[in-house]
Amino acid sequence: MSKNDLEILYEDNHVIVVFKPANILSQGDATGDKDMLTLIKEYIKEKYRKPGNVYLGLVHRLDRPVQGVMVFAKSSKAASRLTKQIQNHEFQKRYLAIINGIIPEKKGEFRDYLEKLENGNTVVTDSKHGKESILKYEILKEKEHYSLVKIELITGRHHQIRVQFASRGYPLVGDQRYGTLDKKQICLCSYQLSFLHPITKERLNFERYPERNDEWKLFL
Repeated sequence: MSKNDLEILYEDNHVIVVFKPANILSQGDATGDKDMLTLIKEYIKEKYRKPGNVYLGLVHRLDRPVQGVMVFAKSSKAASRLTKQIQNHEFQKRYLAIINGIIPEKKGEFRDYLEKLENGNTVVTDSKHGKESILKYEILKEKEHYSLVKIELITGRHHQIRVQFASRGYPLVGDQRYGTLDKKQICLCSYQLSFLHPITKERLNFERYPERNDEWKLFL
């Protein structure tokens, strides 16, 4: 992937909203692989012919194998205000996932205490060791032994969706960390993003559905 491959959903002087493909990092790590933050900086530098370093604020992340809509801040003021929205639960993210199994309750809420371990895994624990983690879900469709689920994150913990479903016996399809080693692409997409514009205060809403491959073809 290069800067020319970016799928830009919205851009102004303050924010840029993009669709992150699966298996692309949100931010650079020790692997040195391409990441969204670097690609967008390269795009801005070239498009606007900016000399020197380009500022771009990372206000939220998606796991490397997860696809979905992301917003980046083009100024420190925008970054600060978007981060505050996340803290105040004004920043809304909804996900689509395909899980293994059929949940009897077609709509509900999961509440757990999750703890991130030193090895990078997240586990369900108690209130003394973990942070409260809440999500709401709704089963949209069922086919074969799979379910298509719409998820609203109330809190944003590390690997939260993956762990909360897997801990109840419904691991996400393709989740090789918390599910089965089936060598499939994880079926998780942050398809909807909503936030207040950091300057105008207008509510902005974006939707982008996952690529129609793997098990997504069963439902989309």
